[in-house]
Amino acid sequence: MRDGSDLVESRARVESLDLRGTVFSKLRVWQALRAIPRGETRTYSQLAREMGEPKSTRAVARACATNRVAIVVPCHRVVGVSGSLTGYRWA
Repeated sequence: MRDGSDLVESRARVESLDLRGTVFSKLRVWQALRAIPRGETRTYSQLAREMGEPKSTRAVARACATNRVAIVVPCHRVVGVSGSLTGYRWA
């Protein structure tokens, strides 16, 4: 089992990636996704509230669904209110 220390160097390389998306999805949702610590999850509504957009739950879910780089932007850390991988397209 890895402790994740090797990810520090790789995170610096991730910062230089050219991720494409809308201002909302790329700059707001995807940054919020990357801020969720490893091993933790959030619901779509929690993430929307944390971003200061409590009425944007569906927009957050859509931004997660259109994420084409799930390894870099960990949309799998966001679950439905029931705790399940609701609508998760990579499953």
